[in-house]
Amino acid sequence: MSESPYIFDATMENFQQQVMDASSETPILVDVWADWCAPCKQLMPILEKLANEYQGQFLVAKVNADEQQQLTGSLGVRSLPTVILVKEGQAVDGFNGALPEGEIRKILDKHVEAPAEDPYETAHKRWEQGDIDGALAILTEMNQKDPDNLKVLIDIAQLKAELGDVDTAEQVLNSLPPEEKLQTQAKQLAARIKFIRQAGQLPPVAELEHVLANDPKNPEALHQLALQHVLKEENAEAMALLIRLMQADASYKDGVAKTTLIELFDKLGSNNPDVRAYRRKLYTLMH
Repeated sequence: MSESPYIFDATMENFQQQVMDASSETPILVDVWADWCAPCKQLMPILEKLANEYQGQFLVAKVNADEQQQLTGSLGVRSLPTVILVKEGQAVDGFNGALPEGEIRKILDKHVEAPAEDPYETAHKRWEQGDIDGALAILTEMNQKDPDNLKVLIDIAQLKAELGDVDTAEQVLNSLPPEEKLQTQAKQLAARIKFIRQAGQLPPVAELEHVLANDPKNPEALHQLALQHVLKEENAEAMALLIRLMQADASYKDGVAKTTLIELFDKLGSNNPDVRAYRRKLYTLMH
């Protein structure tokens, strides 16, 4: 038996009340299954995922075909799994076999109101698609409704920084409680602000590449070109240059290569594959 509040066991005794009658208010997806049925076991986690995602927009009534043979027969089941969608006391749709999740969604969406998308997820989707203004509008509205949500506030600051409003982003960062400034999101924001502030002081990429072509170990050019790559989100290239700088002159500007690498690790987060790779290189270089 699933622990989901949207899934229950249906029997001959409760079917009329909990399925047929209840379907006048909430659609019920009747899943007829058996322990020995492999496709049934493939289907179960999909139905559970969808039931939880739709958050009560429909319920799943599970009918064990071996234990509920009379009910299974009355439903006209000929193969397993059989899924029947009951709405307002009538079977309105259904399918046999373990359909893919996308196909089941299509069936549900014909009869069941789709769940409202989490605005935070919507904002991040727009952010990933490059719609910074759209993401900012959603997050700003969320912030107005819940000013204490620091996750949303830091995201707003990140977006402000991307739009070039570094002063506002820094004000948000400075307003955070001390313990929050130690969290990953805040450390990433602090690193981004620092990198953006340095951008206006950097020579053009072509000029830096020309310097390095003639002097591959030039520490200033290595550092500045690394920062240029950071600003373009070319993080692996930036890390490679910082490692080169450490190899060329680890003491340059009081060890700025190591410091910048660590700040870049903070900016990207420990789950980033480039961070994992270059953290190992940094460790090897230092030891």
